[in-house]
Amino acid sequence: MGDFVFMSGVIAVDPDAQRIVRGYADIPDHARTALGETGEFSVDYKEGPILAQSWYVLDRIRQTIESAGGQMSDVFKLVQYFRNLDHFPYYNRVRKLFFPQDPPVSTVVEVSGLMPCDDMLIEVEATAYLPQSR
Repeated sequence: MGDFVFMSGVIAVDPDAQRIVRGYADIPDHARTALGETGEFSVDYKEGPILAQSWYVLDRIRQTIESAGGQMSDVFKLVQYFRNLDHFPYYNRVRKLFFPQDPPVSTVVEVSGLMPCDDMLIEVEATAYLPQSR
């Protein structure tokens, strides 16, 4: 293993269940609470998909980094691709849960026509530095 971990194309698809994360119902209860699920259909229907997908993607990145022996603070760069750039403020709220101090450097791009399907709202690339000499 080298000093860098590169992740590309991290999307909100649960490979075990072979399904797209579409809202709060597709993520664990603790995440739903942390994201502020209200129980109000009009709010949760609008915010739930992007918040749940953002949480799922960042949690997958966290799991990958930890399995390589690192932590989220080792992530130094994120590239975030959005179907709709209006979703960035929602994503940014979730990102603060995973990077409570200083977030990594970041690039944000709208790619409405490049997502695999209409239900896919976000894709993230992450780069981490995990020195072998730890």
